[in-house]
Amino acid sequence: MPLINSLVSWFITKRIYQIEFFKRYPVEVQNDILDSLIREAQDTAFGRDHHFNTIRSYKDFKDRVPVREYPAIRPYIDRAFKGESDVLWPGDVKWFAKSSGTTSEKSKFIPVTRNYMQDCHFQGGKDTLTLYFNNNPDSSLLMGKSLVVGGSHQISEYQSEVFFGDLSAVMLQNLPAYAHWVRTPELSIALMDDWEKKLIRMAESTSKVNVTSLAGVPSWTLVLLRKILEHTGKSDISDVWPNLEVFMHGGVSFTPYREQYHNIIRSNRMRYMETYNASEGFFGIQDDPQRNDMLLMLDYDIFYEFIPLEEIGSDNPSVLGLQDVETDRNYALVISTSAGLWRYLIGDTILFTSLNPPRIRISGRTRHFINAFGEELIINNAETGLQKACQATDAVISEYTAAPVFMNGNQEAKHQWLIEFSQKPNDLATFTDTLDDTLKSVNSDYEAKRFKDIALKKPEIVFVKEGIFYEWLKQKGKLGGQHKVPRLSNDRAIAEDIIRLNSR
Repeated sequence: MPLINSLVSWFITKRIYQIEFFKRYPVEVQNDILDSLIREAQDTAFGRDHHFNTIRSYKDFKDRVPVREYPAIRPYIDRAFKGESDVLWPGDVKWFAKSSGTTSEKSKFIPVTRNYMQDCHFQGGKDTLTLYFNNNPDSSLLMGKSLVVGGSHQISEYQSEVFFGDLSAVMLQNLPAYAHWVRTPELSIALMDDWEKKLIRMAESTSKVNVTSLAGVPSWTLVLLRKILEHTGKSDISDVWPNLEVFMHGGVSFTPYREQYHNIIRSNRMRYMETYNASEGFFGIQDDPQRNDMLLMLDYDIFYEFIPLEEIGSDNPSVLGLQDVETDRNYALVISTSAGLWRYLIGDTILFTSLNPPRIRISGRTRHFINAFGEELIINNAETGLQKACQATDAVISEYTAAPVFMNGNQEAKHQWLIEFSQKPNDLATFTDTLDDTLKSVNSDYEAKRFKDIALKKPEIVFVKEGIFYEWLKQKGKLGGQHKVPRLSNDRAIAEDIIRLNSR
């Protein structure tokens, strides 16, 4: 162990120096990333189509390359998917992360080049550990194993040497041998297709292992932990894994799940660390445990741009570089990467909590919001409102979704919140009023629409039965992995599905 500790200490010191450098010079580092990306890709099909060899400035880049969503870049991805070389990035692309579509596409296939796998996804994982050890030098993390709760899809072969699957499955399949020594469960279980059978196998195998850390999406990790408690007959995960010390989570907001984790992991040494890891890239890490935001990682072969959320959908939206953003304003995230995604609008929205260094919080999705009446309600507003309502009424939420109720005859406009509680509020009226008042305080558009109940009535809370959201995801074939319940919808399709299931 002394040798391992020395190597770890050396690695941490070296990497922390590099992180401190991009924190001090964020714009300069980002400009270097852009120059490097353009230079590397100028002889690709995409580079030739967009005259990369003539780009001399960020303005040139903006003029040559339009912002795109998946349908617009799909023709290039399809060519790479069929085995063509040098399309979006030099060389062949052997791996694609299959992601649920949030546009008109049922599924998206995101290229994962060898460069990007190493310099972004794997580097993000290593940096998560680096920052954790830097903040917790007394950690015993390496004395045990990390339980990684990944996706539920096997790697599929499209054609000879071209493969696709959940990002987590792609990463697991390509991990270096040493990384498998410190993770659990074994690969044959981790990559099982059947989520419910996989849960049982994971509970059986991992409950006997010295697990010191967890990594995964909060919702699905919680399902696994409950299955482990059921399997072992314990009521506290700390009794199963006494050396467990951290959960590195991402994919969905941790806010609705925090109390549920505290209820089943009662150790006072347990820590929680947020990451921002998506199929399109590894973007942020919580570098300071005293803060509730994440450091934007600036040296991962990603060039970032930002569109003010209120301009999404306009004919000519402003697209800003890092040097032009402001704090406390919602932006849609645009990325250019060594995976060959060029000025790609990924669908997430973020807000900056700090500019020096750049720190962010995920605020929602460009397509997951409620703006049926001009209220512009985003997920960050919803999470804040529900958190306050739970605190006021000793409630604990398992899952939720919200949708508008439209005016129709005697039906008045309002928001309907379908909530699965693991602990119901002690007073529904107080819960509703607190949610409503908090939304007014954090969203002036919502407050204006709620003025004297003229345009929008008070929210309606609907209790749904335990397990309804799980059943809905199961029916949609979306158990496990990065699948999640859409929190806010601008129509009633999901809400009506849930109501029908709940009425059975």
